[in-house]
Amino acid sequence: MVSRSLVRAAALVSLGLTAHTAYNLTRLRSLPSSAPAVTESVSILIPARNEAGNVEQTVRDALGQTGIENLRVIVLDDGSTDGTAEILDAIDDSRLTVIHAPDDSPPEGWLGKPWACARLAEQASGSVLVFLDADVHLEPGAVAGGIHLLRTLGLDLVAPYPRIDAPTPLQRLVQPLLTWSWATTVPLGWAEKSQWPSLSAANGQILIFDAGAYHRIDGHAAVSSEVLEDIALMRSIRSAGGRAITADGSDVASCRMYATDRNMIDGYTKSLWDAFGSAPGSVVGTSLLVGTYVLPAAAMLFGDARTRRWGALGYVAGVAGRELVARRTGEPCLTRGAPDPLAHPLSIGAFACLTGLSWKRRRAGTTQWKGRPI
Repeated sequence: MVSRSLVRAAALVSLGLTAHTAYNLTRLRSLPSSAPAVTESVSILIPARNEAGNVEQTVRDALGQTGIENLRVIVLDDGSTDGTAEILDAIDDSRLTVIHAPDDSPPEGWLGKPWACARLAEQASGSVLVFLDADVHLEPGAVAGGIHLLRTLGLDLVAPYPRIDAPTPLQRLVQPLLTWSWATTVPLGWAEKSQWPSLSAANGQILIFDAGAYHRIDGHAAVSSEVLEDIALMRSIRSAGGRAITADGSDVASCRMYATDRNMIDGYTKSLWDAFGSAPGSVVGTSLLVGTYVLPAAAMLFGDARTRRWGALGYVAGVAGRELVARRTGEPCLTRGAPDPLAHPLSIGAFACLTGLSWKRRRAGTTQWKGRPI
């Protein structure tokens, strides 16, 4: 028998978090699709390792950014073996610089992506640095819109989240949690006002920096060994007295993060062990998620009449929260005929399984990403 008091508590927490999500989304800033012309120099920096299926479109999108008078795009081919180098060399544009690096292990104390980004930053001359993953597609005014936020709000970092394209059932089950998690739990208005490092939420797919602020924190060298280097960078900016915000970039940027479900599993397990800061933190955080969103759904099916009512309330509240975020960020949602938010308890269950697998691989020393150990 499911404890009615636990189910009632879970339902009330779920309801409260969904109310917070609804308010939070009114505080969430979006990248505008059009903005005044940018007269300062801008460097778009793209690390690329085995991105033959994505990199050409990403680079052409970067070169096609409108409203930027002084644009330079720098791509680091990080030891690719799949044709990425040849694709990059075939793009003829005087604003594009391609750096071919051998397939060497990063120096001691560095992970692959921070090391690639640090090398890119060394070649950049812009007063604005835009770090862009090689699988992100941009609308023409995306970067100018991000810089408009950066300058009009007096910021040092804008961290937009692109729309996540998830083509498979498993990816549709898991991927929307990336945006839903911070939209539900991080008080965005308070985070922007207080700039507390602990309230940082960032996605390394797009990071728009004031170059001076980036160099003042020692850039990616400050986060050289961090698996979640994007969040660590925002924390570093805020700890140094800078200002940073999380933004919605779903109208002007999109990303298909993983080509296959196996890629997605490997991608999540390389970092989920670090998501809650420690093994006890993972146990507590994952248990709270399961208790808040899976327990009510189970009670709705298997509890007595009163328990089922509380379970239904908790389940509906969780689905509503997912629906609100989906509408705002362009994810599949009930209003467009896709039932993805209805599977929210299954999404949380899948997240819990991935977290467990992440810790298993971490303890076994088998965590890898793109052929390099983590």
